[in-house]
Amino acid sequence: MLTVELKGKIDRVWDAFWTGGISNPLEVIEQITYLLFLRRLDDLEAVEESKARRLGTPMVRRIFREGPDPKGRSFQDLRWSRFKNFEAGEMYEVIDQHVFPFLRELGGDGSTYSHHMRDARLTIPKSLLARVVELLDKVEMEKRDTKGDLYEYMLSKIASAGQNGQFRTPRHIIRLMVEITDPGPGDVICDPACGTAGFLVAAGEHLRHNHPEIFRDPKLLDHFHHNTFHGFDFDNTMLRIGSMNMLLHGVEGPDVRYRDSLSQEYGVEVEQYSLVLANPPFAGSLDYENTTKELLQVVKTKKTELLFVALFVRLLRSGGRAAVIVPDGVLFGSSKAHKELRRILIEDQKLDGVISLPGGVFKPYAGVSTAILLFTKTDSGGTDQVWFYDCRADGWSLDDKRTPLLAEERLGPLIKDLSAEEHEKNNLPDILARWRRRDSDEKARFRTAQSFCVSKEEIVAQGYDLSINRYKEIEYEETEHRPPQEILAELEKLEEEIQQGLRDLGGMLG
Repeated sequence: MLTVELKGKIDRVWDAFWTGGISNPLEVIEQITYLLFLRRLDDLEAVEESKARRLGTPMVRRIFREGPDPKGRSFQDLRWSRFKNFEAGEMYEVIDQHVFPFLRELGGDGSTYSHHMRDARLTIPKSLLARVVELLDKVEMEKRDTKGDLYEYMLSKIASAGQNGQFRTPRHIIRLMVEITDPGPGDVICDPACGTAGFLVAAGEHLRHNHPEIFRDPKLLDHFHHNTFHGFDFDNTMLRIGSMNMLLHGVEGPDVRYRDSLSQEYGVEVEQYSLVLANPPFAGSLDYENTTKELLQVVKTKKTELLFVALFVRLLRSGGRAAVIVPDGVLFGSSKAHKELRRILIEDQKLDGVISLPGGVFKPYAGVSTAILLFTKTDSGGTDQVWFYDCRADGWSLDDKRTPLLAEERLGPLIKDLSAEEHEKNNLPDILARWRRRDSDEKARFRTAQSFCVSKEEIVAQGYDLSINRYKEIEYEETEHRPPQEILAELEKLEEEIQQGLRDLGGMLG
């Protein structure tokens, strides 16, 4: 958790951009990403130099070579620790004319970070650059937890900046989905619409906290850094931001790359992943000609939300699991494509659960009602009962302001011992607790409860409808039924008492 002081330092960086004329939050975070990457390169070089001095050996890996760059400037001047001390005019010239060309050509290590920096451009004006470098240099980023938290805090500013907020799924919802799927050391995780890589970051943090053995086993550690995390997006700015997000959370080599996951151009990887976590774009419509034919063979539709679910099924290997956000229309849409997709999830795969989310979760950017689909790839069925949960509160107000309803330490899915009053404001811990009991006492709950199970046979009989309202029962309080004549007699008696009271009052006043 960040201190108020550290948040204040980041706020000052952000304010400097705004007062300096850069108000697009995505441009701000992109430019900060470039500068943080440069600072990281210098830190890596310093570590190598220290190691070489300590061992008395030559440096194994140099980032900043000796001698001049193609324009005659010493490569050593391109390091953060050097140019941060230059006066403003010289600093701007070095960064714009020397550092950024160097950054665009950097790529010898094959990392996704280097790849995504190839079209990097400096857009910070000369009058602002020295101030931003000075402010960022004062931000302590030695610890991995601090680095990651700082970057997440900066990303949260995208969510509060209007139209760009659709790139950001609420972090407490992401955390819930990760806890439900419980990633393990051997998992291969994919988000085919990764944006800022929030799902991949949360999965990585879950592995760090729950599986420390990863960092004691060389094979598991190599898998963690280079094979566990896979994210695709077709927005290069998002890819740069997502890659940096992973890097600052301590993942050295994630597979975060350009891909339009539904496009015919890229096709579909089949059975490559053991876990899919995603919140894909909603309400889009594609031409059949541009859509992967393998997906159209599964479900003939132009709707992106249906195509993405079909994609998730194909991406998963047998036994793989998914937690994905879908608009409510996927659950009860009456088109042939809607019904066929739900039939596939229930008959051919194993549909585990449906969590109905509150309507305001994505406000102020979208008011669409959504749900979390939870399923396991089997290709041989296995759906017996489907677990439903009616989430009514996620810890934040459901209006456009989305203000927290509880103290920070009582928010999110991992809080224990919430009172009944707190539960009314934050259902997420209850969702997680009941999910873990879905194969035991959850099966006995009445349909009037907040969660319950529904048999496959009943769902099939309802045309594969997955709307919780189709199965939920409402409990009414019984009230005493009295004949109208009796009520009328009581009213007449009450009126007579009132009249008598008025006559008595008149007599006293007279």
